[in-house]
Amino acid sequence: MGKNMEAKYRTLYDAKKNELEILREKSVNSIWKPAFHIHPQFGLLNDPNGLSYYNGEFHVFYQWFPFDATHGMKHWAHVKSKDLVNWERLPVALVPVEDYESHGAYSGASFEVDGKLYLYYTGNIKYGGEERSANQCLAIMDLDGTIVKYENNPIIEGVPEGYTGHVRDPKVFRKNGRYYMLLGAQRSDLTGANIVYESADAVNWSFKGELKLELDLPDSVYMFECPDFFELNGHDVLIVSPQGLKAEGHDYHNIYNVIYVLGKLDIDSLTFEVQYYQELEKGFDFYAPQTFSGKNNERLLFSWAGMGEVEYPSDKESWAHCLSIPRELTIEKDRLLQNPAQEMKQLRLNSVGAELILEKEFVEFDNASNRYELEIEINPEDNELFGLELFASESEGLLLQFDSSHNTVSLNREKFAAAFGSEFGFVRCASLVIGDAVKVQVFVDASIAEIFINNGEVVFTARVFPKENSTGIRVFSAGKLTCNYKKHELAQGISI
Repeated sequence: MGKNMEAKYRTLYDAKKNELEILREKSVNSIWKPAFHIHPQFGLLNDPNGLSYYNGEFHVFYQWFPFDATHGMKHWAHVKSKDLVNWERLPVALVPVEDYESHGAYSGASFEVDGKLYLYYTGNIKYGGEERSANQCLAIMDLDGTIVKYENNPIIEGVPEGYTGHVRDPKVFRKNGRYYMLLGAQRSDLTGANIVYESADAVNWSFKGELKLELDLPDSVYMFECPDFFELNGHDVLIVSPQGLKAEGHDYHNIYNVIYVLGKLDIDSLTFEVQYYQELEKGFDFYAPQTFSGKNNERLLFSWAGMGEVEYPSDKESWAHCLSIPRELTIEKDRLLQNPAQEMKQLRLNSVGAELILEKEFVEFDNASNRYELEIEINPEDNELFGLELFASESEGLLLQFDSSHNTVSLNREKFAAAFGSEFGFVRCASLVIGDAVKVQVFVDASIAEIFINNGEVVFTARVFPKENSTGIRVFSAGKLTCNYKKHELAQGISI
């Protein structure tokens, strides 16, 4: 932080120290606080920002409003790790105290330039009512971790002609010796788009134009948020969060949804040839994902494990939301797969396992805590309906059900209906060809479950807010079934 920034920060926050301490004390003993998911100590977290592996450490920034579990003036919070699982909380990275970010330091990404980490973000400007504008801004982190906002911010002032003030979420990449900035945008006719700027030095930018992306999406899409671009296994990959999608079959049943696109980017003509696209995740609580290159150049992803406009029970404790665990992305048979990062194995403590044989019944594992990883392979034989129940008790449970007669898998959190408004729905489904065996890997952490099926072919993320005694794990079957499982107790990864 620069000296001017430090002075403004002290002036702004010294008077609020007591308020922040009260918030911390209010939320610290929450039974729903995760142990190894990145989350706020208090206040509201949303989009992951500035993800990077820089100077031998992983850095994760995230959108943060410190003063309540609401979408107020957004800061960038900051955590770092040497191993991707044990996280250290650092001082807040970006505080919106400048005129060019008068209504929040909104989301963005990072890129290493000349040995320094450039943090690109959107300075949000509101004029009252619906009128707004946006500036694209830069902060620079050096090798000792000092972060200073660029003295000539904003690096892009305002928005180009033909677009509303909804231009945000810069993603910077390098191609053919030049830097490119991809931004989420809304056209003047209130439809969604992605636009591109280019630069020779990663500081001085000129508007290049709109990315031509041939997707069969409805006119109801009014904004393309949080664009992310990378190359993987010979494919160009675009991940984007189109707002305004309508539910279709098993797809797009959340308020806001995420898609990925495989194809080929021609940056000179600003065209993206689409070969395949689909919804990235099938869970209830997954939005605004961002990717980055890891220690061994693997492609890693974090997402916001939450959803806008949904009230969560933890809001009453003055904290809200968390990030997903880190996921590694691969491409197989022209499909993008998500799996837990290999580093997650470092959290494993005690492990137990067994083989089970069921017939028209359920079996409950011995389990006393909602902090574990479960690996299970199920052989359904001629069984049409089977699955798992997590967070199980007499009154609660999260139901994962496989239906081989319809080749579907569903996740049902109706037993937690009191925690969520019914208008957001309690069941999410996905198509899945169910063969001789189904592999399931689950991470449960207090109030979140992340479920990976058949090596990332289908992934569900779900927030649930169970009672303290809702820790059961059940396997159920409508017919004969055999399965093998291993359950790993997991260590604490980040301070409560």
